[in-house]
Amino acid sequence: MIKRPGTLAVELPFRVQTYDIDFAGHVSNLVYLRWTEDLRLEVLERYFPLSLCMESGYTPILISSSITYKRAVKLFDEPHGIMCVSRSGNARLTFEAEIRVGGQVMAQSLQLGAFVDLKTHRPLRIPEHVARAFDGV
Repeated sequence: MIKRPGTLAVELPFRVQTYDIDFAGHVSNLVYLRWTEDLRLEVLERYFPLSLCMESGYTPILISSSITYKRAVKLFDEPHGIMCVSRSGNARLTFEAEIRVGGQVMAQSLQLGAFVDLKTHRPLRIPEHVARAFDGV
């Protein structure tokens, strides 16, 4: 379960499409990955917009992503996702997410992100405006 859901959190509803269903009759693993990416991009847009990052010469990147599947999401289910930034270090952010249907956790995700310089492609310390988003949290 997400430990600190109020920390730079977002929620998004998802719609299961017929093309999201695999041969076993439930949502494909790739769809869960897409949903967690949609959530991460929403966190970035809401709290540290990509346009501001790129104008400042850096961009967020994804270092790793893992998903633990608890229950199958099926056609006609109404999933929604919640994601928060659970930790901020000197150079990395940890994103935690859950996909839920009717309040029941269907999948959990953990993603690690960082920022890189657009010119050198080298990792950077967490940018100041991102670090400020954690003040008082």
